[in-house]
Amino acid sequence: MSKGIVYYDVGEHIEQFLLIKNATKGIASNGKPFLTLIFQDQSGEIEAKLWDVSDGDEKIYLPETIVKVSGDILNYRGRNQLRIKQIRAASPSDPVKLADFLETAPLSTDEMMSKVTQYIFEMQNPNLQRVTRHLLKKHQQAFLEYPAATKNHHEFVSGLAYHVVSMLDLAKAIAGLYPSLDKDLLYAGIILHDLGKVIELSGPISTVYTVEGNLLGHITIMVNEIGKAADELSIAGEEVVILQHLVLSHHGKAEWGSPKPPLIKEAEILHYIDNLDAKMNMLDRALERVKPGEFTERVFALDNRAFYKPIFHK
Repeated sequence: MSKGIVYYDVGEHIEQFLLIKNATKGIASNGKPFLTLIFQDQSGEIEAKLWDVSDGDEKIYLPETIVKVSGDILNYRGRNQLRIKQIRAASPSDPVKLADFLETAPLSTDEMMSKVTQYIFEMQNPNLQRVTRHLLKKHQQAFLEYPAATKNHHEFVSGLAYHVVSMLDLAKAIAGLYPSLDKDLLYAGIILHDLGKVIELSGPISTVYTVEGNLLGHITIMVNEIGKAADELSIAGEEVVILQHLVLSHHGKAEWGSPKPPLIKEAEILHYIDNLDAKMNMLDRALERVKPGEFTERVFALDNRAFYKPIFHK
């Protein structure tokens, strides 16, 4: 069986089936059209250019299309890229299916739902518990299937739920060290902070932003959802506004997408936990792809730094 696309080294030749995650048309300096293709398999993704494309090519090589590709791995500006030599769309007789190419969370959806349900069960504040349970039930299927982003972190099937579970476990450990934290508020904020992405994003495969995602964004979407849930449940009180604030402020700063900076202790902690889990996911995935003694590709979301994997690491 072929190894994952992210595990090929520069100079290696590949010939295998891949899934087109994204396809973007461009015009080269010679005036001819080309496609920037993002290929993926269960190990991750890689970019490639398909030059001198025809109108027919644009209709064939679309997102969610499985293709047979042969080519070489090269390094371009610190990142691996696939130089295509041959490409064709998979035929019905080829022994491949969509699920073969989808990267998924390391925990099952049943395991993740069980963990989130347990955290909700532990909440003592009835208003926070009811709003959180109501919204999770409303969006449960999408919550368990969607990625947490289109790129950078947890951008895989069930990535959103996995991100939330990881953050909840981290929050429980931190709350043990700082008992003045309101665990109910922190847990509710974690479960709901990115739930708006089930409306902001198109789905778990070949994920793009929806109209609502582009015009409103997941933060605004979830603040509105919390308000609607409170109305439907006839809940009024400070908890609703505070919970909305945690969602509004979880990106930390205006330049990072937060309409408000954190102005409540639990909001500050939520921002740090979210940032830490996202960055650890990026680092783990980047370092997994290199051998000890090597540097990773540049990680754009981490100031475009390349990280070194120490030789003594197992």
